[in-house]
Amino acid sequence: MTNHNKCRLLLLSSSRTVGTEYLEHAHDYLRSFLNARARTVLFVPYARVSRNYDDYLERVRTNFAAIGYETVGLHSFGDPARAVMQAQALVVGGGNTFQLLRELYANKLLAVIRQRALAGMPYIGWSAGANVACPTICTSNDMPVVWPERCEALNLVPFQINPHYTDTRLPGHQGETRAERLQEFAHANPKLPVLGLREGSALRIEENRIQLLGLYTARIFSYASAREITPREPLDFLISGNLAA
Repeated sequence: MTNHNKCRLLLLSSSRTVGTEYLEHAHDYLRSFLNARARTVLFVPYARVSRNYDDYLERVRTNFAAIGYETVGLHSFGDPARAVMQAQALVVGGGNTFQLLRELYANKLLAVIRQRALAGMPYIGWSAGANVACPTICTSNDMPVVWPERCEALNLVPFQINPHYTDTRLPGHQGETRAERLQEFAHANPKLPVLGLREGSALRIEENRIQLLGLYTARIFSYASAREITPREPLDFLISGNLAA
């Protein structure tokens, strides 16, 4: 079993929430999590399919500058693996999860990111960037507009995340709800629970402790059940595997 004791992860459901600008709701989370442990963050823009990487970097750079950090783009380095090895902190942006994972495989970055994160390098990801921290990307909401080498991802946490989780049913929609699809995954993969993370929420994970940040509950799907968890309740059982907790 992988030892996640040294992992320092901040996994956000989304880059924005109702009534806020891009990443604005996350500034306090980011500031508290980084806590001046790094001066520069390395940004991974690979999840973008149609937007220019430099434009994406600039959008993220503006937000990190607002909380006192410099941002550099991984795409500007000729040797991405070496850049990750030297990074003080890694930030993985959202977009299309399949595109992101394909580029991580193509650039041979999964092993080096995993090595650094397990050794304690701060890892921040939102949306697709939160998805790839999981064992697989099989609980993404995204369409597979491209296909990665495999669906196995970074495996920094021993559970799945569904970012942008909602239990809203559209009027007239006759297909399965998000909850029904995630329950199917949990039933088919009984050792791999799924945490549905609502917009504006985040998980802060340090030393095998998990804190749910934000105003909303999260929903945990396991083999035969689903339950709501409030930000005040402990989530450490997702690391220990004791789903009866």
